[in-house]
Amino acid sequence: MKLLSELYSGYPDIEIKGIKINSKQIEPGDIFVCTMGVTADRHDFIDEAISNGASAIVVSKDVECNVPTIKVDNTNEELRKLAKKFYDNADEDLKLIATTGTNGKTTVSKLIQDLMGEDICGYMGTSGIISSKFNEKIINTTADADRLYMYFKMFVDAGCKYLSMETSSEAYFRHRLDDIYFDIGIVTNITEDHLNIHKTVENYVSCKKEMLDHIKKDGYAVLNTDDKYYEEFKNNVNSNLVTYGMNNADFLIKDLEVTNKDTKFTIEYNSNDYKIVSPLFGDFNAYNLTAAIATLVCLGYKIDDIIEKIPNIKPLAGRVEFLNYGQKYDIVLDYAHTTDSFLKLYPVLHKIKRGKIITVTGSAGGREKEKRGPMGKVVLDNSDYVIFTMDDPRNEDVNEIIDDLVSLSDKSNYERIINRKEAIKKAFDMAEDNDLVLIAGKGNDNYMAIEDKYEPYCDLDVIEDYFK
Repeated sequence: MKLLSELYSGYPDIEIKGIKINSKQIEPGDIFVCTMGVTADRHDFIDEAISNGASAIVVSKDVECNVPTIKVDNTNEELRKLAKKFYDNADEDLKLIATTGTNGKTTVSKLIQDLMGEDICGYMGTSGIISSKFNEKIINTTADADRLYMYFKMFVDAGCKYLSMETSSEAYFRHRLDDIYFDIGIVTNITEDHLNIHKTVENYVSCKKEMLDHIKKDGYAVLNTDDKYYEEFKNNVNSNLVTYGMNNADFLIKDLEVTNKDTKFTIEYNSNDYKIVSPLFGDFNAYNLTAAIATLVCLGYKIDDIIEKIPNIKPLAGRVEFLNYGQKYDIVLDYAHTTDSFLKLYPVLHKIKRGKIITVTGSAGGREKEKRGPMGKVVLDNSDYVIFTMDDPRNEDVNEIIDDLVSLSDKSNYERIINRKEAIKKAFDMAEDNDLVLIAGKGNDNYMAIEDKYEPYCDLDVIEDYFK
């Protein structure tokens, strides 16, 4: 809590309890910042904010209000400055570890926390905000500044010294991270995604590269040498460079062996070999774990001490998660929702499958349509049977989304069941002994985006209900 006079000189001593940019979420004592969104000008919601109890308004236009009004040149920039001040520059009290990339952000970020411990390292991203003191869901992978700085303060108050955070391309595109600098920045991999926002692959890659400009000069950029864009990213590094991968890397991955129980591989580092037995499934998770190990070494941890902790890490919920309810077939719950993620997932599933692969999946509405055809073709080519269903359709017709998914394939090994609960039930009903049912796209999300609403929904709840 701050006084308005502390935030803006010359204004009255009114108590400010929080900062909001959503007028519907305003509570008495909040300050409302009229930011300019892509489709909304929040100056249009001033009356609603005041009626909900806003104590002050920050604007960039001439308006008349019956509460203190602060006019600035750019409300979007002002939001970051105001939030940083209101929450006591909490970002500067944390060593910030940022992970970006198309796939693997959540796993790498959470692995770093697991290996360091929730008491000293917080996590923020798709799975929520997590520390030893709290575990809460959030909407965006990387929040707007009003909540972002509030989360920083929460982690500091919880005793965290480090924060492992996912940073999305959209966050860089929306300038949410402009005033934040990282001690370590990790790039997992870059493939085509989020073109609904970025329009071109070049724009998408450019936003990802922005992270490199936010790494402190004495910090570390941790890059994947096997990624298509490695050289391009390497040439933009302005800090210390550390690499991982299967080719010419500081942390070299070799002797990889994947089973349905564990993943075994060796890391060669400083001319020494370190044997790894990981409970995480798949070669892509060997990359994720190696990125996390490299990060901890950059932070001063001894690699032998890190490796001792690996057998105790737990697979991340909804990330290649094998579920066992006593059924005679395998169930894998995964967040895969891009062509690249399926291309990485199916080869390892084929290695361990004992029967047919049945896939339940869909594609999000309001997102780039261009990825649907290639993704659907990969799914159809690698499955014995596919049930296409809804996956956050938003304002699009699910049948039209499915039409896009099957547009590049002449295969007929699929059906469409719009209701996702019914689709999952059908997959289980048809599964025979030794089959593998892959439920992809939602992971452990706790909502279904339909039109402009977030309806409560979770794949895991549906699965557990089935086996009850």
